[in-house]
Amino acid sequence: MFGGIKYEDLICVKLAGYILNGLLVSVICKPVFVSRGFALFLLAAHLSLLTVFAHYRWCRHEGGLFSLLHSRIIQMKLRTFPLKQFNSHDSNFRSIRMEHIATTMFVGNFIGIVCARSLHYQFYSWYFYSLPYLLWRTPFPTWLRLILFATVECCWNIYPSNIYSSALLLGVHLIILGGLWNASPEYPYEHDTNYKSSNSKKKKGN
Repeated sequence: MFGGIKYEDLICVKLAGYILNGLLVSVICKPVFVSRGFALFLLAAHLSLLTVFAHYRWCRHEGGLFSLLHSRIIQMKLRTFPLKQFNSHDSNFRSIRMEHIATTMFVGNFIGIVCARSLHYQFYSWYFYSLPYLLWRTPFPTWLRLILFATVECCWNIYPSNIYSSALLLGVHLIILGGLWNASPEYPYEHDTNYKSSNSKKKKGN
């Protein structure tokens, strides 16, 4: 405290014009905004969203996140204690597509943006370059993608920020995140002849 004034209050007053993501909560109930409980809630939401996306989207073709981790642990054990009967296991390694890597990194970063307690104007540089890519990963029509992109840009160009720009930005972020969740999971590996042949057989059977 400084002369009876709490440090959190100084931060909120000094950065009030710069806060976007949590401004609505800050105005409605400032004690909640600066509370440890709210920070832990956002952290839990952040970790939960990353886990859900990793399990049901990014690692779907491996049987989920936990199945992937289990297989990697087995591989580490085999490298530490090599056995002759498992020598053929190395032939199963596959190259990950660059597009899948970019999608995983950009979506993971975007989830962090959505769950941030406060976004200041310089934070826009953290993800603005990935917005077109993320929007075109969603199943939305092109006109809606353009509207969402323009809305995000408009919200970041309003200074000082207000309740409406803060709520609108959060709403658009949630819409984009929902679109990314509803997007078809992409196949992560390159040059998988077995996967292609199985798909072709299914199409012929249908």
